[in-house]
Amino acid sequence: MIPRYSRPEMVAIWSPETKFRIWYEIEAHACDAQAALGVIPKANAEAVWRAKDVEFDVARIDEIEAVTKHDVIAFLTHLAEHIGSEDARFVHQGMTSSDVLDTTFNIQLVRAADILLADMDRVLAALKNRAFEHKDTVRIGRSHGIHAEPTTMGLTFARFYAEMDRNKARLAAARDEVATGAISGAVGTFANIDPAVEEHVCAQLGLRPEPISTQVIPRDRHAMFFATLGVIASSIENVAIEIRHMQRTEVLEAEEYFSPGQKGSSAMPHKRNPVLTENLTGLARLVRMAVVPAMENVALWHERDISHSSVERGIGPDTTITLDFALNRLAGVIEKLVVYPENMLKNMNKFKGLVMSQRVLLALTQAGVSREDAYRLVQRNAMKVWEQGKDFREELLADAEVTAALSPAEIEEKFDLGYHTKHVDTIFARVFGA
Repeated sequence: MIPRYSRPEMVAIWSPETKFRIWYEIEAHACDAQAALGVIPKANAEAVWRAKDVEFDVARIDEIEAVTKHDVIAFLTHLAEHIGSEDARFVHQGMTSSDVLDTTFNIQLVRAADILLADMDRVLAALKNRAFEHKDTVRIGRSHGIHAEPTTMGLTFARFYAEMDRNKARLAAARDEVATGAISGAVGTFANIDPAVEEHVCAQLGLRPEPISTQVIPRDRHAMFFATLGVIASSIENVAIEIRHMQRTEVLEAEEYFSPGQKGSSAMPHKRNPVLTENLTGLARLVRMAVVPAMENVALWHERDISHSSVERGIGPDTTITLDFALNRLAGVIEKLVVYPENMLKNMNKFKGLVMSQRVLLALTQAGVSREDAYRLVQRNAMKVWEQGKDFREELLADAEVTAALSPAEIEEKFDLGYHTKHVDTIFARVFGA
């Protein structure tokens, strides 16, 4: 991923240096297990650990690979340069390349998931803080982009919190899904390596042994992982789209923090654009872009092929680095989001009470008017507000058919704003706990 959308901690997980360090640890732990079983001399296993403080030379490994055309062999050759060919002759005993590659990939995904889970904690904390801050800040709810009925800004933040909380649970499950390792040898039969080696390596590296591998760890695990990242990205976009709408000039109910010295446009000095949330929408597309290739990686020929390899070399780092950046950007946007309660009330009252139409409809039906007639009466007056700018309450009070069923006091009561917010505490308790 390009540096512009990258954070150092996540990038480090995918660096060649980290990858080779994990490869080394897998091989060293496997040698320990082999020695414990009496398959290789204990002295040879101990010799491998002499390289534990070695800085593996990425350029040298690349140089060897240019000849061998095989990355794992290139690494093993370089390792032998450090510990000596005699001591290195038992390294990789009974193993196949995928044992190293797949186990490493899963370790990287687990580490990436841990960072992403921490990122989500920051997003959740920001959403919760803003939800309670604006629990009673009334704004108009919209369906199809059109005024519907009153809600609160706190409920808007709360629903995003609940969605992200579900996503955190999904990510934790996805992390668990890929936390497996395989040291099972060619075609996964353990013919040349004891299952105890796999158990030992996995235990040392915080993984579970894959119950059954072929020559690769099954890719349905990874499909679930990347699909989960795609869902999280879509939720990021869901929040971003709401903020982008609120920042529109005609709405201006909230906007991204505009820092001192910031410029909105190279041509128009007045501009304050929702550039961060627009960026988040784009980053979400990049993360979702990995989902279909991850799904297609599930189907491999027989016990293995490497059609998945090139895909994962790209989507592993790119999606986790991008999502890490996006989650932190989203958290920052929420933490600093500027909210305008006065504009929310002004927008809600733009059509002079029209948003109370359902309350009047229900009151008429409860007063004995058929639903069809009640709808006709309410809509008749509502359209005068919509088309002519009339006041909804005044039109209802002047409508003889309406006042035949409802008294003026009953009509007035239907414009009580508090009616729409009376269950906010109940919803908050469901989302955040008592």
